[in-house]
Amino acid sequence: MDSSRRLNPEHIERVKLLADASPFLNLLGVKLVELDKDYCRTEVVVTRDLLNAFGGIHGGAYAAMLDNASYWCLYRGMDEDAGFTTIDLNVADLRSVDEGLVVTEGRAIKYGSTICLSEASSKDERGRILAHAASKFLVSSKLQPISAAVRMAKAEPLPPKFLD
Repeated sequence: MDSSRRLNPEHIERVKLLADASPFLNLLGVKLVELDKDYCRTEVVVTRDLLNAFGGIHGGAYAAMLDNASYWCLYRGMDEDAGFTTIDLNVADLRSVDEGLVVTEGRAIKYGSTICLSEASSKDERGRILAHAASKFLVSSKLQPISAAVRMAKAEPLPPKFLD
């Protein structure tokens, strides 16, 4: 995890498309709109399909948004062949919404050779925090490498992640 390496912008743009091709995230309407080093931002428009029986957004929808952002904020800081998967996701549901745009931002906290830490927060259009999560990820080339997403999407191979 060498932060001095220059990232290939074409690779990052293709990865954003792969993230948006996720069948589950498409079901929720989640879009990865920004992918930077140690940070990402996703957006979802709350629809009736995301509501629980009481008329508010389902906590599972928040958990999925937070898990997704917690994952992608780490991507740019990882080695090209690194795979990683969620070990745990500790979610605090703080406020419910029944409509509007939910923006979820993920931030990397620590990169390790086997464990990485990140956090994510979901906010409404007024900037009010709706949910927050802290997450741990297990790092292994055998666990969800980006090549698995390429295969799942039946996409062309990605260009190199780094330019040098």
